[in-house]
Amino acid sequence: MLRTDADCRHTMPNQLPKRTLRRPAPAQRGVAAVEFSLVAVIFFTLFFGIVEVARAMYIFNTLQEVTRRAAALAANTDFSNAAAMQRVREQAIFRTSPGTLLFADPVSDQHIKIDYLRIPTGTSSVPVSMQILPADPRTNRVNCTSNPNASNCIRLVRARVCLPSDDSEVCNRVPYQALVRLIPFTFTIPSSATVATIETLGMPPGVPCGC
Repeated sequence: MLRTDADCRHTMPNQLPKRTLRRPAPAQRGVAAVEFSLVAVIFFTLFFGIVEVARAMYIFNTLQEVTRRAAALAANTDFSNAAAMQRVREQAIFRTSPGTLLFADPVSDQHIKIDYLRIPTGTSSVPVSMQILPADPRTNRVNCTSNPNASNCIRLVRARVCLPSDDSEVCNRVPYQALVRLIPFTFTIPSSATVATIETLGMPPGVPCGC
């Protein structure tokens, strides 16, 4: 028996399956949001913690090179020339102008401390007092020629990374500054001292010392 279109129209609605849409309960949506928040906090804390540890290792290694450059440059620079010594500090942190060391904020040219040392008889090196520091490299050569162990004879130069201070004997370490304030890193950066033997101290070759 053939079925007409009218018969199909009457039977098709009854044959369609009933579909019911189930929506997630509000409580389930809240749990998913809380779980995501917890995972995100842990993930980003771990991520930025790794970044900070890598940055700290970079700073520790770079500052040793910074002090090496500062000492090598100061050994051939006139210590009585303030502008020349400022250039030494800038070049030590790989800059040509005042500022901070790349990726090592807050370390800047102002944190590069350069001291001049003498070698008394029978003792290790000690800083030359600012009150008796020679007036210029020529005077220092005269002093050292007369007495290599004199208190006003510069024999060595020392470069360190310290907090700015007027006291040449004090070298307070620079606090580490994290990129992300939420990472609880509270420690100080090593001073990374380098000592080098003086060379010309900026005195041109062939200039008579008058000694």
